[in-house]
Amino acid sequence: MNWRKWTLYTVHFAIIANFLIQIAYASYMIFSVFGIEGGGTLGDSAVNFPHDKMVTRRLYAIECWIAIAGLAIYLALTEIGPRLKKMRGSSSEDR
Repeated sequence: MNWRKWTLYTVHFAIIANFLIQIAYASYMIFSVFGIEGGGTLGDSAVNFPHDKMVTRRLYAIECWIAIAGLAIYLALTEIGPRLKKMRGSSSEDR
């Protein structure tokens, strides 16, 4: 493999790793740092949960969903789409 392929693989890996780290960090902040005592979901505890912590928790949840969506779109464009296109091309040649 030449250096250009290694560079592209490194960038590809770095982008995926960045998304995964963002998802893990936001999840940690949502469920550990800004979570309720005892863990789990808010449920009935949402009524007694402080407003500023709730807003911060929701902002981290939005960040997490954006990172999940970004990772899904990136993988669809770089991995899934080209593989499906390749499979469709080989199946049409079989006919």
